[in-house]
Amino acid sequence: MTHILYFAHDLADPAIRRRVMTLQAGGATVSLAGFRRADNGLADIDGLVPIDLGQTADGRFAQRMACVAKASLALPAKLSPVKKPDVIIARNLEMLALARRAVSHFGAHVPVVYECLDIHRLLLNEGLPGKLLNAVQRALGRNVKLLITSSPAFVENYFKPRSGLNLPVLLQENKVLALDGDDMPAPSPRVPQVGEPWKIGWFGALRCRKSLQILADFAAKMDGKVEVVLRGRPAYSEFDDFDSFVARAPHLTFYGPYKNPEDLASIYNDVQFTWAIDFFEEGQNSSWLLPNRLYEGGLHGALPIAVAGTETARFLQQRNIGHVLEKASVASLEAMFSALSDASYLQSFQTLAAIDRQQWITDVDDCRELVRVLQSLTMRPDGRPVDAVPSMALSGRTS
Repeated sequence: MTHILYFAHDLADPAIRRRVMTLQAGGATVSLAGFRRADNGLADIDGLVPIDLGQTADGRFAQRMACVAKASLALPAKLSPVKKPDVIIARNLEMLALARRAVSHFGAHVPVVYECLDIHRLLLNEGLPGKLLNAVQRALGRNVKLLITSSPAFVENYFKPRSGLNLPVLLQENKVLALDGDDMPAPSPRVPQVGEPWKIGWFGALRCRKSLQILADFAAKMDGKVEVVLRGRPAYSEFDDFDSFVARAPHLTFYGPYKNPEDLASIYNDVQFTWAIDFFEEGQNSSWLLPNRLYEGGLHGALPIAVAGTETARFLQQRNIGHVLEKASVASLEAMFSALSDASYLQSFQTLAAIDRQQWITDVDDCRELVRVLQSLTMRPDGRPVDAVPSMALSGRTS
């Protein structure tokens, strides 16, 4: 059985939990090490006790680097109970530094996989900080066997032209983990009853101040005809006072965190639309990503709302689903909902529901295929390393 050591930047991130569950469902055993940024429920849910490397602060890059340096010194002692892994996965750049340190601890020939699902704004900086950070990434990426990323736009806009990395790329979209996919009921349309509002759901990592302001202003202007529902984990460092702002905003409600994937059906079935717009790093990462909520909403029949010129908008336009706004504004949302009728909603819903479910989910076969690809990175029986994963699993190379 393949043993994977997974270095996580944030043990409380639901995406980390989902990746661990994916690897386990694929037949791997997983050891998890990482930093805390909030209460970690992973061990309680999965029976996995992570190796705690310390606490970092969201949005404080220098503090995180200091924590990585400190953790690097303590890493041999922290990893002493861990059996030598077959593969090491490093989620984000800072964890790649620790993965390299772990290879030194366990000995050579443990393949390292670099998982990068967001492009940090400092990597795109044209000045000295950006050049230095990219140089560090190139140095740490030397001898890495595989890059995992979640959007083709990351490859085309950053990894190929700018990163200087030369790695096979495995595209792993942010699909919903559905280990019992065959038992999932098909979504049903939910036209509001007379007097009830249409509902827009903004779920997941809530980190976009501009989105919050647009949605709050729009809900206030519609005066009860549209309600905005927020669920997930707010990045409090990105807001002046998230809780007070939401408490004051009419027709906008925050219901707190949820379990992914266990709670997805119930929360998405409560709304008709998914807010799939993000301005957190406008024109860069936010324009290139394909967010979790796109797949979650698509699976559960919540029509996605995107803004033109983004990878999410292109995704929707290629499939003729959802709504693409020319501009994300109160006026454009007002125009969209003014033209909305029960009949037009039902037509849009049926188009979305007709999409093959495999577009939205990662099933058990997908989990096994991921572990198989990772397993192919390990040593051959004759001791020679495998230099690349099978081409059928790849979206190309970074350069």
